[in-house]
Amino acid sequence: MSSPVQASLHQVAERPARDKLAGLHRLLGSMGSALVAFSGGADSAFLAFMAHQALGDQALAVTADSASLARSELRDAAGFAARFGLRHQVVPTSELEDEAYLRNSGDRCYFCKSALMRALEAISSQTAGATEILVGVNTDDLGDYRPGQQAVRERGGRWPLVEVGLSKAEIRWLSRELGLPTWDKPAAACLSSRIAYGVPVTPAALRRIETSETALKEMGLAGRVRVRDQGNDLARIEVDLDCLGLVMERRRDVVAALKNAGFVFVTLDLEGYQQGSHNLTLRRRPLPPPRAHAADDEHNAGRIVIPDREGGQLHEG
Repeated sequence: MSSPVQASLHQVAERPARDKLAGLHRLLGSMGSALVAFSGGADSAFLAFMAHQALGDQALAVTADSASLARSELRDAAGFAARFGLRHQVVPTSELEDEAYLRNSGDRCYFCKSALMRALEAISSQTAGATEILVGVNTDDLGDYRPGQQAVRERGGRWPLVEVGLSKAEIRWLSRELGLPTWDKPAAACLSSRIAYGVPVTPAALRRIETSETALKEMGLAGRVRVRDQGNDLARIEVDLDCLGLVMERRRDVVAALKNAGFVFVTLDLEGYQQGSHNLTLRRRPLPPPRAHAADDEHNAGRIVIPDREGGQLHEG
């Protein structure tokens, strides 16, 4: 049985994907220098690799490090950079010092990406000439509620993958063609995304989520594995549908591992993995008002409007 990632690649048309790859190389090559926000995931790894191909040492891959980044992701990013000869820098970010981020309202990601952009801007200010700040957003990401996208736009960051029209499936297909090990890497959003909106983000909460997910993977659970913190010490496990049986087979081990990590109640979501499942609750509550960076001339500049699955609209940011 093919994985969801492998199945998505069958839909990719080779010629258009290769044309977009050539367009991306030209676009990146037209920049004097670039900083790439590099988390180590499929999109950012592909973008960092392509920036290195187009710009050489004028491209710098920057990994933002905080308690919300799993240690395994940090190791993966460093390993990828070393393998392909990318200039790579790890910088600490300060989102866990921001009360607005810690309270974990629906716009939490806005403050996270703002902290990321500040870190990248600090590096950019030390370089000579104009340096583009690049973020690995793809065209599929525009159809989800992601407040962080507005923070990037407000501060002048660019989405080269969107500019040339690359979808997630195309990025994975091209990554496989280029020999990048990240082509089939499961999505891995930051650990804070596992915490239900309204439940405060704390270093301790992030640690027990990471410990729990690591334990599940060590039990043989492959693909997309999430331990969602629903508050009140309740964990909600999401895995790909074909892994539900394994969770039940290892039920006692699963419960013991999550309780050892600090949870009291352990549940399994029978719908399986859903990307950004906490966002489903936002449809039942008002979204936070749009935010504007001080440099914007208009309060709503760069606001993104995206359709939800029911045909209504969500306003990002």
